[in-house]
Amino acid sequence: MEVEFKFTIAPKRLAAVKAAARRGASSAIRLEARYFDTADKALSSRGIALRLRNEGGQWVQTVKALGDGPLDREEHNVRLDAPPALARPALHAGSKAGERLRAALDSAQGPLLETYRTEIDRTLRDLAFRGGVVELAFDFGRIVAHGGTAQERQTPVCELELELKEGPVAGLVEVATQWAAQHGLVLNTVSKAERGERLMAAQWARPAVKARPMVASGTRKQFLKGPGLQRAVLSNCLAQVLANASEIVEGSAGPEHVHQLRIGIRRLRTALRELDALAPGRFDPAWEAPLVAAFRSLGRLRDQEQALQAIGAELRDAGAPPAGAQPAAAPGPSPLHIISSPDFQSVLIALMGFTAQAAVPLAEEEVLGAAGARRYLQQRLDALRKKIHQDARRFESLPGEAQHRVRKRLKRLRFLAEFVAPALEGEGSAFLQSLQPALSALGRLHDEQVASALYRDLAARDPRAWFGVGWLAARRGASAKATRKALARLGEAPRLLRG
Repeated sequence: MEVEFKFTIAPKRLAAVKAAARRGASSAIRLEARYFDTADKALSSRGIALRLRNEGGQWVQTVKALGDGPLDREEHNVRLDAPPALARPALHAGSKAGERLRAALDSAQGPLLETYRTEIDRTLRDLAFRGGVVELAFDFGRIVAHGGTAQERQTPVCELELELKEGPVAGLVEVATQWAAQHGLVLNTVSKAERGERLMAAQWARPAVKARPMVASGTRKQFLKGPGLQRAVLSNCLAQVLANASEIVEGSAGPEHVHQLRIGIRRLRTALRELDALAPGRFDPAWEAPLVAAFRSLGRLRDQEQALQAIGAELRDAGAPPAGAQPAAAPGPSPLHIISSPDFQSVLIALMGFTAQAAVPLAEEEVLGAAGARRYLQQRLDALRKKIHQDARRFESLPGEAQHRVRKRLKRLRFLAEFVAPALEGEGSAFLQSLQPALSALGRLHDEQVASALYRDLAARDPRAWFGVGWLAARRGASAKATRKALARLGEAPRLLRG
């Protein structure tokens, strides 16, 4: 299993990165690869890539498959004396990646065929750190897709990979952090194989990635062990964050990608806040500030757009006169600029390293066992529910900021319940469903508050916007009352992690 980071290089940084990659003892190699799949995409749909590659005169057949974490990849290589006309899957028998390849091909509807090729000039260099070595690979070239037809499409490749060859993951993290900060590198999990698949599609639009349900490894008791649960939850959160952030880097993201990226960041923040006590001291407090900064910056973009879409249509239906201008979102950095922040990238690198490295052995008294973890998590769930219930009774009298804190607290409750769902003995699904009406009511109230501020700003320039200000003000009491009622029903939900 390989452990690596992959970065996209901004055009303005290309010359400096190329020079740095060639500094010292480096080597250059021409890589020409052919990728294979079936007509029904049996491999690519499962995150598997099968290729034949000429590496400076040596042909190598490789299969890659997704691993268990955001840094993990299953890979198996076989050196060949001569290039076959087609890839031979049987060469990977006995490897974990080969098993996944075989299972995918068993369900395929047709034979393997060549779908695209890559033409890459790679610069290789070893970067030594205390106790280990990282291999740097700077790739520059193109991907050419044809799908077995004469028509070709192509896209450029300009990326840097850092792969751990020897030593601890912490050394790879340190090297990756230094290179990312020095050269403005941005993490991107979209592989060359995925880019080739996209080229073959007439229209490509990867849907925003939502959070995956947590899956327990082993028994519920094993699942609740502190360090393991921390790593599993952070891996789950990072999968959502990295997938949507990578689409922003690729330039193919829409508003929903930004929304799901924010959800992933909020889930990360909840995990760092609520799960630290399971094995204290393993989380770095410095991770929080960059996550907060990115979350808030993305929120200013997404909240305003969402509010305008939701409320603007209702205002028109209510008979609002057309205004000379629409409420404008406040100017600010783009999503790409926000996620490219060196501080944010540094935190993502650190978190990815945390999920990839073996847990440092801790003294028994420093780690909550399964029973202690169950008690602690139940206490946290109960404390959040209690505070929400207290606020619900006086919700209509709370100021706007306090009402918004209720929303944030309810989301923390939801995410914490999602994290421990495999240990909830069948009650998790019902509990999470019981939260949805209150979350929807709070979301609607938040949209109205954001829209009200935007229409007040517009009214200073166009008096016709006062219709929107008044319409939203008239709704405020009813919306707060509906939210209070939805919150009151939360007390009917079952208590979790009993026993």
